[in-house]
Amino acid sequence: MADVFVGRLMSSPVRTVSAETPIQEAARKMSENGIGSVIVVGDGNELEGILTATDFVRLGADGRSAAETPVSEYMSTDIVTTAANDDIRDVADLMIDHGFHHVPVVDETEGVVGIVTTTDLTAYLSHVEAPSPE
Repeated sequence: MADVFVGRLMSSPVRTVSAETPIQEAARKMSENGIGSVIVVGDGNELEGILTATDFVRLGADGRSAAETPVSEYMSTDIVTTAANDDIRDVADLMIDHGFHHVPVVDETEGVVGIVTTTDLTAYLSHVEAPSPE
């Protein structure tokens, strides 16, 4: 993965919701798009949080209604981000060290521009040509 930058592997456009979106609507968006997370953004596309499939376990355990509960009550807000020009090795190490499956890609002026997932990394690695055994 020498000299591979986040922008090359990130998924874009990102599926987003607002903090006020009912969790049921966010779940529908995730299901329809075959994704494991949605990014929560404000009016200016600034990152406010992330809601992942794991958060639905907490919702179920709490017995809350997905139709009536806003995303803001279950989203993670302490988020590690990356930039499109960051080295993918650093992001992969970060994901492994912290057990992250999703890392939002942000730009200072544009806000959220993409996301790097373990699926993105796996897809890239599956196409990298492995050295032949001698």
